[in-house]
Amino acid sequence: MVTISDDILQALPISERELRQEIAVLLYQRGLPSGKAAAVAEMDRWAFRHLLASRRIPVQYDVEDLEQDAETLRGLFDDDSHAVPSS
Repeated sequence: MVTISDDILQALPISERELRQEIAVLLYQRGLPSGKAAAVAEMDRWAFRHLLASRRIPVQYDVEDLEQDAETLRGLFDDDSHAVPSS
């Protein structure tokens, strides 16, 4: 864990939230998967992708993203309330 002292944070021209986002974007550009970069930024994956798009940074869809999307879909379709009634 990296700790930045309060006096340094107060001297920065950006908020702690913005600093987290800047660090996350930099790490993403250096190869950190988007899900992990989103966690660094304390954002959900979709909000982080929107942040990247707003900066015209190409979103790379990696294996971790695929696995997370597959898990989400499994969760959606495991619920019987989404089942299509048979005729």
